[in-house]
Amino acid sequence: MIETPINSSIVSQKIAESGIKEVGKATIREIKRLVDRIEESTREKYIRMEMGIPGLPPNKFGVESQIEALQKGVAAIYPDIQGTPILKSEISSFVKNFLNIDVNPEGCIPTVGSMQGSFASFLALSRIYKERNTTLFIDPGFPVHKMQHKVLNLKFETFDVYNFRGEALREKLESYFSNGHIHSVIYSNPNNPSWICFTENELKIIGDLANKYDIVVMEDLAYFAMDFRKDYSVAGQAPYQPSVANYTDNYILFISSSKAFSYAGERIGMMVISDVLFQRKFENLLNYYVSDGFGYSMVFGTIYPLSSGTSHSAQYGLYGVLKAANEGRFNFVEEVKVYGKKAKIMKKLFLDNGFKIVYDKDENSPIADGFYFTFSYPGMDGIELLNKLIYYGISAISLAITGSERIEGIRACTSLVKESQFGDLEYRLKTFNEHHKN
Repeated sequence: MIETPINSSIVSQKIAESGIKEVGKATIREIKRLVDRIEESTREKYIRMEMGIPGLPPNKFGVESQIEALQKGVAAIYPDIQGTPILKSEISSFVKNFLNIDVNPEGCIPTVGSMQGSFASFLALSRIYKERNTTLFIDPGFPVHKMQHKVLNLKFETFDVYNFRGEALREKLESYFSNGHIHSVIYSNPNNPSWICFTENELKIIGDLANKYDIVVMEDLAYFAMDFRKDYSVAGQAPYQPSVANYTDNYILFISSSKAFSYAGERIGMMVISDVLFQRKFENLLNYYVSDGFGYSMVFGTIYPLSSGTSHSAQYGLYGVLKAANEGRFNFVEEVKVYGKKAKIMKKLFLDNGFKIVYDKDENSPIADGFYFTFSYPGMDGIELLNKLIYYGISAISLAITGSERIEGIRACTSLVKESQFGDLEYRLKTFNEHHKN
């Protein structure tokens, strides 16, 4: 038996105890639990790349603002369902300052993380048209969004954008939209898991087709301004975070506080609905809600029964973060550039040891170094590769669970890998390559 960096007998035992048939097919949380148990038994630290969670401490502006709110007693008071007015106003200002988009505070709604925003949107959008019943995913994407559809028993279709960049995206989208069954489309930008970023031309294509076919676009901005090839950090000054909102009024934006603001634990996110969509009326909504108004139905018919709003004190925490960013006192982009620096080093270690980068281009430009990257190893698919890497002290997730057609690939997250572990990573990759190269 080949001697691997982590005791193979213990790894095999823990896999058997976990009930996971193949590590490469496991969900993110299943892999996390498995690796936790292997680490506990072996006392060996893994290169943890499976969880897409922030690796930085929370910023002081959020913490101080939330503490102040708690001391004033907001923990005993129900928040408004639609959000605390000062936060809604600050979200509106943030969207103007960093996206250059005008949105009334009414359509700026704090949610229990972006995941509640997406869950509520999937539910509401599935009801706007009697004759349309399907969401389109531009993949690869966040696996939990599909899980949410399955929980809600909603239909979705999907395609991998890898071979449809640039003008090719137009024909591909029209092949779905023209059938008349799609009510909405969702993608992330920058993308989880591939870290590709749509170009302005591609965003315009999506926006133009949304207008032509009356499709609502959900844009997941969980990694807001984290394409470090351009500096999106200065409030009210170009360049701005690219967005489909420049090309259509049929949009909902999900802005997370978890990654760009390192404020994940309080489960506070933002759903931003365009003024036009918020005020729009859909007759079919009356079959489910007391109003045909989209915004009213979203807030009082969907978010209300889901959670009665989100944490009161966390709203003040997010308010503090956004206010500092809007006033130029907090450069949130500079704070998270460490992810890009780590990605550059880590990708080189993989490439130097026989691995390849899977999603490597935005049209004709190399992708940015950032929160994620994707890799493969010659002669293996992603499931087989992950099944083997677990014995070498490296954990990640297979692209197979993200909707990607690049089944040879694996997603790596840079956030939890410490610079002090780069030596271990290099050794483990080198050992793996020695054991498996042709």
